[in-house]
Amino acid sequence: MPSTKSKTKPKPSLELTFEAIGTQWSIELFGLDRMPDGLSEAIQQRIAVYDKNYSRFRDDSLVAEMSRTAGNYLLPDDAQPLFDLYHKLYELTDGAVTPLIGQVMVEAGYDASYSLQPKQLHQPPAWDEVLDYQYPNVHLKQPALLDVGAAGKGYLVDIVAGILEEFGATAYCVDAGGDMVCHGPQSLRVGLEHPDQPDEVIGIVELENHALCGSAGNRRKWANFHHIIDPKSLHSPVHLKAVWVLAESALLADGLATALFFVAPAKLMKHYTFSYVLVRADNSLEHSQPFPAEFFTGES
Repeated sequence: MPSTKSKTKPKPSLELTFEAIGTQWSIELFGLDRMPDGLSEAIQQRIAVYDKNYSRFRDDSLVAEMSRTAGNYLLPDDAQPLFDLYHKLYELTDGAVTPLIGQVMVEAGYDASYSLQPKQLHQPPAWDEVLDYQYPNVHLKQPALLDVGAAGKGYLVDIVAGILEEFGATAYCVDAGGDMVCHGPQSLRVGLEHPDQPDEVIGIVELENHALCGSAGNRRKWANFHHIIDPKSLHSPVHLKAVWVLAESALLADGLATALFFVAPAKLMKHYTFSYVLVRADNSLEHSQPFPAEFFTGES
């Protein structure tokens, strides 16, 4: 899960805070005297629609229906960027980033009831064995529990940012549990949480007109697993403790933060523009050049 903290921002600002999709949200608006009428309601309604489509934790979602019944499905209007990114990352990571990881997560204990009680795990099928995807249609050759958690929260951050702009906001920061996008003339100083010491930071990022997403094995950790599981080894990666990605969209930053647990940055940089920070198992630090941050630990 993302691990950012300690935002330092200009004043004054208007703020909306709430909990949704299992995480805490903070939406800050700059340069406005009052909250736009209907903004909060529009955001809540849009998140509810998104959750109804993509959540694997509720029985009435589109994803839940796909897990029960094979056949043809018409995807939601917002699905193409999400599914296109998944398809590309699936290819670039040799199947490691896959929406078909859902049943593996359930077997590992990350299920709808959050039992955190692992059972026997089974490798998920390959994309072509299950999915025939041609937006806006997808054909499931067999029922499958999809999980879009590798990029889905970041995408929702982008969607909420789009709503802010529809309501006239030009300077804002959307933060969903550490996955964030900041837009406008102001910059935010964002701390990168130490993966072993949650009350400390390993560096400070200057975030301006970009998205920042992270993934760390110290969040949502249980038994021998965390929220990322390799579909081939059926183990959670342990060679990295934390990853952060800076990109133009939170969708891309979120997806790449997961992909970097499986492939080298250079491979992804042939296809996408982004900056990154990696914290290895020995706490050594690697980051792209340039990266808009001041670090307080060893770099490589």
